[in-house]
Amino acid sequence: LCFRGARRSSAAGMAQQLPIKFQELLNLPNVGINQQYISFTSLTMESEKYICVREEVNGQVQVVIIDMANPTEPMRKPITAESAIMNPVSKVIALKAGSYLQIFNMEMKSKMKSFQMTDQVVFWKWISTATVALVTGTAVFHWSMEGQSEPVKIFDRHATLADTQIINYKTSEDEKWMVLIGIKSEAGTNRICGAMQLYSKEKNVSQPIEGHAASFAQFTVEGATSPSTIFCFAAKTATGAKMHTIEVSPGAKPEGVAAYGKKNSDIYFPPEAAQDFPVAMQISSKYSVIYMVTKHGYLHVYDLDSNTLIYMNRISAEAIFVTASHEASGGIVGVNRKGQVLCVTLDEANVVPYVCTNLKNFGLALKLAVRNNLPGAEQLFAQQFNNLMNSGDYKGAAKLAAESPQQALRTPETIQRFQQAPSAPGQPSPILTYFGMLLEKGKLNANESIELAKPVIQQGKQALLQKWTSEDKLECTEELGDLVKMVDAQLALSIYLRASASAKVITCFVETGQFDKIMLYCQKVSYTPDWGFLLTNIVRMNPAGALEFAQKLVGAEGVTLDYTVVTDVFMQHNCLQQATSFLLDALKGNKEEEGPLQTRLLEMNLMAAPQVADAIMANDMFSHYDKPRIAMLCEKAGLVQRALEHYENIDDVKRVMMRTEMIQPEALVKFFGTLSVDNAIECLHHLLRTNMRQNLQIVVQVAREYSEQLSPEKLIGMFETYNSWEGLFYYLGAVLLKTEDKTVHFKYIEAASKVGNMQEVERVTREDTFFDPQEVRDFLKEARLPDQRPLINVCDRFDMVEDLTHYLYTNNMSKYIELYVQKVNPMKAPQVAGALLDADCSEDFVRALILSVRAMAPAEQLVEEVEKRNRLKLLQPWLEARVNEGVQEAPVHNALMKIYIDMNNRPDEYLVSNHYYDSKVVGEYCEKRDPQLAFVAYKRGLCDAELIDVTNRHGLFKQQARYLVERQDLELWATVLTADNEHRRQCIDATVQNALPETKNPDVVSTTVKAFMTADLPNELIELLEKIVLQNSEFSDNRNLQNLLILTAIKADKTRVMEYINRLSNYDMPDIANIAVGSELYEEALVIFKKAELHREAAKVLMDYIQSIERAQEFAERVDDEEVWIMLGKAQLAQNMVQECIASFIKASCEKEAVAVIAAAEAAGESKALVEFLTMCRKNTKDAHIDTSLIYAYAKSEMYAELEDFISAPNVGRIQEVAERCYAESMYEAAKIMFNSISNFARLATCL
Repeated sequence: LCFRGARRSSAAGMAQQLPIKFQELLNLPNVGINQQYISFTSLTMESEKYICVREEVNGQVQVVIIDMANPTEPMRKPITAESAIMNPVSKVIALKAGSYLQIFNMEMKSKMKSFQMTDQVVFWKWISTATVALVTGTAVFHWSMEGQSEPVKIFDRHATLADTQIINYKTSEDEKWMVLIGIKSEAGTNRICGAMQLYSKEKNVSQPIEGHAASFAQFTVEGATSPSTIFCFAAKTATGAKMHTIEVSPGAKPEGVAAYGKKNSDIYFPPEAAQDFPVAMQISSKYSVIYMVTKHGYLHVYDLDSNTLIYMNRISAEAIFVTASHEASGGIVGVNRKGQVLCVTLDEANVVPYVCTNLKNFGLALKLAVRNNLPGAEQLFAQQFNNLMNSGDYKGAAKLAAESPQQALRTPETIQRFQQAPSAPGQPSPILTYFGMLLEKGKLNANESIELAKPVIQQGKQALLQKWTSEDKLECTEELGDLVKMVDAQLALSIYLRASASAKVITCFVETGQFDKIMLYCQKVSYTPDWGFLLTNIVRMNPAGALEFAQKLVGAEGVTLDYTVVTDVFMQHNCLQQATSFLLDALKGNKEEEGPLQTRLLEMNLMAAPQVADAIMANDMFSHYDKPRIAMLCEKAGLVQRALEHYENIDDVKRVMMRTEMIQPEALVKFFGTLSVDNAIECLHHLLRTNMRQNLQIVVQVAREYSEQLSPEKLIGMFETYNSWEGLFYYLGAVLLKTEDKTVHFKYIEAASKVGNMQEVERVTREDTFFDPQEVRDFLKEARLPDQRPLINVCDRFDMVEDLTHYLYTNNMSKYIELYVQKVNPMKAPQVAGALLDADCSEDFVRALILSVRAMAPAEQLVEEVEKRNRLKLLQPWLEARVNEGVQEAPVHNALMKIYIDMNNRPDEYLVSNHYYDSKVVGEYCEKRDPQLAFVAYKRGLCDAELIDVTNRHGLFKQQARYLVERQDLELWATVLTADNEHRRQCIDATVQNALPETKNPDVVSTTVKAFMTADLPNELIELLEKIVLQNSEFSDNRNLQNLLILTAIKADKTRVMEYINRLSNYDMPDIANIAVGSELYEEALVIFKKAELHREAAKVLMDYIQSIERAQEFAERVDDEEVWIMLGKAQLAQNMVQECIASFIKASCEKEAVAVIAAAEAAGESKALVEFLTMCRKNTKDAHIDTSLIYAYAKSEMYAELEDFISAPNVGRIQEVAERCYAESMYEAAKIMFNSISNFARLATCL
């Protein structure tokens, strides 16, 4: 692409002098954008960051987003939208489809807002990072993407824009001014007219303006204190083209400062572009210039302040249809129809020379250079400066020098000229005027700051320097700080800080005692001084401050500090305390490589301050120092305990340990925890061997503390070696509760016995559970202690009562036996009594001993012990005493019953009257003596199994049967009625013959019968029932029993059924009869039905089961029952006994079977009998079929007179039908009578 302008001939020479820079940023077709979609309707560019293109690929609509930071990787999204615009700064996209609008956050992949407009949106764009402007056919809306707000109407469109195409909309920075821009073609001339609507939000006023392109700018007018809002627009009318700039919102100005006002200048269009017109305008806030682009690709650059054209040339052969500000360069970026993305900005190096050389506008050149700090006008400034200085206008010269671009005039030479310039009377010196102007305009450079400081210091006005420094008016340097330091150290420090003169800053901190700030400063500026030299300086002035500073250095990041050097610095100045504090802080990490320093720290203090060294070692901070050397120094310093801790050689340890008076017992005990097991045992032996009396207590303490590690076995052996029973007693007393070792517990009992602590022996034997009872028992027997309670405790707890009793009895210690039984454990009285009996002790003593414990002795065990030695009678006094006391324990009463039985002392009476003995136990005892007594005992206790067994074995079946009947237990019955019971027959016989006839309780009988039924014994059941039902008894009329007897006979012995039904009368006859029918006992069922007078059921049995019509006939005649006659008639009809069935139906007066009877009679030719039947039927019902059949029966029987009488009387018969039938069967006489009766003469004639 080349520039085409008025001066093509000088292309090569002028290329270097162009005031602009031109660059093609991107070619859209090269990144896959289809040429046809590079247009105003498909492509949008809201800022220099993103280009958005709406394409259609293979029928699918896509939105292509090009990030200008990475343009070679465009992002394609399948979005069906008519238009898409990207947010100027973020990845937020607004989409429009008709009047439906949406805003999406592409990074969050979420919809932010949506809205349905009522009118079509014809133009839209982002006017800020958070607001979209929407232009409809009638109004302009603003829609914020924040919150849930809807579009807000700003103003209505002016009528002058009604038929225009909206091409742009812009707002001022504060959104108080808006301009809407549209274009249209003028009819007849094809001239493109521009129409704009300028709107003031504050005044709510619109103004129509003819124009094509417009924009707003913030510009500070010369002399003003705040920026003004400038409205710029370009218009090409029928009379010409102009660029207008208007101050619509003035900024704040001091009085006397001129306003911006209104300015305009002509817009030049070359002859070949006569139809060209402005299409876009962007204003650079960086350079305060206006970039205007025309339809034909021309670029116009205007100075915003003066509205002066700086440069114009063609930058594109194709139309540029969209533009945006290029903030990075202060230029303009645009896209043409070929897809070129072009960027144009001012060339800072050439624009001022270009204005001077080509435009000859030196005033504009100066303003551009000053305003934008641009090079190229140095000679102009120098020439003007000389003129002002020569004319004595020092203030103007100072102002010019202060404003010179890139400080072209702010040189040492200029300062020298002002210093040499003469002063006018009553006026400030030129040099002060110059510096004042510089201070007013901004900041002084390094040389200026030094030259200004010199007179100020001479005059003693350091406060001014302080003020200027705080306002950042001076350039702080090391030289300036050195100059100020002579009069104000604190201000000098401030200057050094600003000048980054680190060495001087630290020196000031040291001199002013601000040690805490040195480290902070070094970290902040990443400065590393010579820490050793610095500390040397500080320690001379302030040892405490030096320590604090050194400690901060240790904890600081990025600081490499030699701890040895720091220690040497402190020690060289006899600062042991500071050196110690520093090393304690520096070495707290306890690193192995710091071992020598740890040794040095302890050495210094052991030689000068042993108590400090002791405190350090007490904190256990270090572990890598030279322990043998420190141990030796500790021993010399009298720190015996520390020496002991540090020696490793066992001989050294034993030597030091002998000075126990200088060692705290707790420390010595703790020290033993650091020794190996063998060394610890050796040291304990050494202590006991050298001075047992003095060292026994400490040895016991060590043994207690480390019993588990040193093992009780070794410690016990050690104490026994030196016969130290006292030491062993105290040691084991401390560890007894911590171990379950039987040896330990035994040795404790032994030691307590040896030292004579009987109370402890008694307590341990009473409470302890971990000693070996036999071992302790044997020891206590051999020891023959004066108090036998320990032995009693052991034997009582571990069930060695017999052994204890034998020992005490044989050693004549009867009082201890009584003590044991009466006081210690009366529950063991049975074992004691048994043992005494085994030892042939006097029964009187035993009886007295038992009586002495009274109810405290357990009866069951006592009885058992005495009974198995056959001495039960010995307990009679004790047992009777218990019974008299109201004791209900079964063992007491069991034993007493046994005694009474053996004594034959009214046993029957006691067995019945006593309610507390165990029937099973006593019954078993009685079996061997008297089975009858056993039966009584078992019966009383409901001991079913035992009772059955004893009665079976001794043939007591009557008693057994009575018990079974009274017991009413079906399960018990089942056990005796089972086939496996060899005594079942005897039991049944006794039940039938004796037990049941004796009872009068119906429930008993019922349960017995159920038992026989459950056992499936029908014959035996019949036998049973006959006994209680057929023989006169209270249960002879019992309905259930009669039913059961008959049913059982039906099931088991059918030959007896007839007898039972005849002899019995109080049974359920219908149910029994039906069961008999089911069992094919038809005669029995017949008898029952007859007996019950159930005639119908009896007839049914005769006809359906016995199948005897003759017997049924006889039964019907005997009972003369209508239903029976009907049943008989049906049976006879079924066997084609027509005359007999007719006779039966007539007797029953039943016409229901008329149809069947008619058919059977006609088939059998029994017409006369049929006449009789049908005559009976007509009495009960009137039916056409009956009347018709009766007419035919008369005809068939040749009963013409009866026929003639019947048909002449009222009837419902079908005479014509019967007449035709008779004629067909050649019964003409009958037919003639019927045809005549119905006046059918034609048919009558055929019968003549």
